[in-house]
Amino acid sequence: MLFKDIVGHQVIKQKLIAIINSERISHAQLFLGKEGSGNLAMALAYVQYLYCLNKTENDACGTCSSCVKVSKLVHPDIHFVFPVATNEKVKKDPVSNNFIESWRASFLENPYMSLEEWQEIAETGNKQLLISSKESAEILKTLSLKTYEAPYKTMIIWYPEKMNAASANKLLKILEEPPQKTLFLLVAADVEELLPTIISRVQILKINAVDENELTQYAMEKYQIDAQKAKDIALMANGSVNELKQLLNQMDNSTYFREMFIQMMRSAFVANVPGLIDWTDEMAKIGREKQKQFLNYALHLVRESLMMNYGSNAVGKKTSQEAQFLDKFAPFVHGANCLDIIALFDEAAYHIERNGNPKPIFLDVALKLTKLLRVKQPVLE
Repeated sequence: MLFKDIVGHQVIKQKLIAIINSERISHAQLFLGKEGSGNLAMALAYVQYLYCLNKTENDACGTCSSCVKVSKLVHPDIHFVFPVATNEKVKKDPVSNNFIESWRASFLENPYMSLEEWQEIAETGNKQLLISSKESAEILKTLSLKTYEAPYKTMIIWYPEKMNAASANKLLKILEEPPQKTLFLLVAADVEELLPTIISRVQILKINAVDENELTQYAMEKYQIDAQKAKDIALMANGSVNELKQLLNQMDNSTYFREMFIQMMRSAFVANVPGLIDWTDEMAKIGREKQKQFLNYALHLVRESLMMNYGSNAVGKKTSQEAQFLDKFAPFVHGANCLDIIALFDEAAYHIERNGNPKPIFLDVALKLTKLLRVKQPVLE
């Protein structure tokens, strides 16, 4: 992974390069950033620059033997740990090595992949992904080996907050007495889920959300779309490259989702029950993935309505087409009903995610909206 292939974060990149060139490398570092920020990609680029045999001023060369191995995630001195669970093939005591080929392929296809996407690829169903004490034993075994060709052994732990208590305590002991020439790179999204004792033993590198202008430029260059469309999508991506990619993949569906949302709200407002039943039948046909996308889209429009209704239009994240509809719709989403509407869509998404029957789920949403949209906003005296 090259620094130049990571969207944004120029200051962070230069900081990491300076750390390596000054030989002030901490044995334990935490790359802290929300999903889609590029924290995992940044950790890999950092290692590739460290291992590179022909470093340039701003990046690894990308062509030496070390760079080639790192770029394919097959360097013998880099080891990966990530959350796993049992599946049809791995029925007992799952560890990262059971899934390493799938994980490598997934990262190489999408360096910004989310934990949810990884769970789908690993085919673990709805089981909780964990880094178990069994994994900690594997870490100790791996670190007992000598380096093959790099100056350091590197252990990259993706989502260390998914360690159970026993595993976290074992990691703590390793961090307190690390083997020589060993780097621990923890790649986390939520620092509050990590043990404070672990946090106290790592050097924290905070990777913020990607700047919207950089996301816009990335969308224009990578996907060859016009400036306005790129800006619209970057605004909705919340600083996440992964979310931006998902929105671009859904771009063909955005017009359909908007029309379905408008149809639902108009029918619900006039209590057109036959129309809502027809709408429900249509939603039940589109497939579970699109149903989840629609519910996320509906939540987006509800939140944008609130922002418009309470005078925050300047910082909204809506497209120009959405804005035309929301100008009239926004006043019907207010303090007296907004929490119930959001909870309604959240609950529907929860049940769809868990393979609930879509027809009664969406009909329930539609019928409850007929009452919620008629709730009057209290008048302050």
